Amino acid sequence: MKNVRHEELVKLVEQYNYLTTQHLAHLLEVSQETVRRDLRVLQKQGKIVRQHGRAKRINRDANESGDPFTARLKSHLNSKADIAHRALAWIVPEMVIALDASSTCWYLARLLPDIPLTVFTNSERVCHELAKREHIQLISTGGFLERKYACYINAPLAAHLRTLEIDLFLFSCEGVDSNGTLWDTRSWNAEYKTQLLKRAAQSLLLIDKSKFDRVSEVRIGERTDVTEIITEGEGCPLMTGKLERTI
Repeated sequence: MKNVRHEELVKLVEQYNYLTTQHLAHLLEVSQETVRRDLRVLQKQGKIVRQHGRAKRINRDANESGDPFTARLKSHLNSKADIAHRALAWIVPEMVIALDASSTCWYLARLLPDIPLTVFTNSERVCHELAKREHIQLISTGGFLERKYACYINAPLAAHLRTLEIDLFLFSCEGVDSNGTLWDTRSWNAEYKTQLLKRAAQSLLLIDKSKFDRVSEVRIGERTDVTEIITEGEGCPLMTGKLERTI
């Protein structure tokens, strides 16, 4: 019975691209809690992606999946703000840091004091925020501005990174699966993170627990590539044998 329902759920998500938990419960004639349990199982199996009260089909060839930046700002607001505040402890004067275009890194940028730093980023929102700081040297990747995601894409990263020694890369991602693989929704975004993970001396993954046991379209790397994960609460299931800083 459960397997049949799981198959039907996956077919519905494939058909409609994405469906809310409430809509799935109506179509399958089960409770929303049953749907949520099913989605957790199917996500671990890599058959769907859970996103903010809905299920979305996995399309590994797509570059237009994922929520707009404005929508991500409102999701798990308190957790992201707390995680960003905790990440400040890693940043000291004269460092060269890199930030991605995640909403969590934008919260972090808002918290950065006006101290001597060099910040490299592909985020339009981070650039706008840090332009107010007199003592922070700001380096943008440049490239085409994808307004939906407030992110610069198709930038010549190799040329930038040849001249920069990145001390610390701070980033988020769409999900980390049960095997410790890091995932994102768009290939150009994943490429930026993959390159910075390889280049930076240290890296911090800033992620709330809603993204644990979640897969998506494009692989970024592995949790072993990350110096440390900063999340909220206790007992991160992905940090066995590694350090973790929790809120």
